Order: sequence, then C-alpha cells, then structure tokens
Amino acid sequence: MTGDAVKAKNGAMVAYDGQMDFRKLSGGGEGLRGMVTRRLTGEQMTLMEVKGQGTCYFADRASDISLVSLQGDTLHVEASNLLCADGSLRTGTSFTGLRGASQGNGLFTTTVEGSGQAALISDGTPVVLRVTHGTPLQVDPGAYVAHQGDLRQNFQTGVNFRTLLGEGGGEAFQIRFEGDGLVWVQPSERNTVGGEV
Repeated sequence: MTGDAVKAKNGAMVAYDGQMDFRKLSGGGEGLRGMVTRRLTGEQMTLMEVKGQGTCYFADRASDISLVSLQGDTLHVEASNLLCADGSLRTGTSFTGLRGASQGNGLFTTTVEGSGQAALISDGTPVVLRVTHGTPLQVDPGAYVAHQGDLRQNFQTGVNFRTLLGEGGGEAFQIRFEGDGLVWVQPSERNTVGGEV
C-alpha cells in the first residue's frame, strides 16, 4: 500500500520492517458515528491504522489478495473481504437491500471511497466480471466479494413450488447487477441463509 498510513483489518499484520506504529480504530475508522452505524447495520469491521517508515505485510488465513485502484470512485465490498486500504480512503456502510439478509450478514455492506488502493481477500483467485448496459449479471450471494462502477443491484429469488417440494435445482437466491462496472466473485461460497435448495 502507498501513502503515510494504511487502514487494515485488525490482526492482519504478519510481518514488518522499519519503524511502525499500530493503533486500533474504533468503529471501522470513522469515529463514533461509524461505530454506531456499524452496530445498527450489522456490518462488522474492526480496523487498525498503521503508520511509519518501512514495509508492512498483511494476510488473512492464506486468502488470495487482489489490489483495486480507486480514482475518486466507490468500491462496495463485504467487510470480511476487505484486508486493507490506503489511509486516505474513507470507509463507511451502504444499504444493500435483501442481498445482505440472504447471507446472514445484515442489510448493509462496506464502502471504500476516494483515490488510492484497497486490498481485497477471497477464498481462491477471484474472477472479475464486467457488467455492461443490456447485459445483466446474476451472482450467488455466497460468492460475491465486491463491485465497483455505475451498477444497480437487485435481489432475486428462484424459490417456487417445485423448489419447495425439493424438485428444483440451482440457487434459491441471486444478486442481479445491471449497468456498467466490475463485480468480483470468489470461486467458493460462504454459507448463506436459504442458499442451495
């Protein structure tokens, strides 16, 4: 990461050289307002700030790491998939509708805004899918990592009478993305409420 400071998932530092200072950030780095928002929304993310001269290395359970460059735009990412970000980037929460409820993670997701880099973690190398106008993308909520760009998302259910009888095949819930942007999907699924029927 670049810049004078880095925000990282609490406990993600695995090594460093030089002179570093570590400080826990309350409420995900946005002060009391951020802490209250995260408690109310159920989007849990505990961050630490790392400052100093040298190199700091971050990891989380041997997960794959992908760097995302932001140039004044917003990245929406599941809190569990955000490893670290340049200290100049702002973090917050965003309403996701019923998508979050299907994952058991609440109705909100983490946002990272500004100019700089963010590091995403995933269970396996993520696939970055482009969504263009007129070509929507459906994603399993348990495989969703992040999205960026001018995208609208809708929660869709595939539950019908056949799936209730156990005759359906496939996923009970999907996220439908429309617009223009990128979606990161991991080649593994988190447990979701009502996942596969």
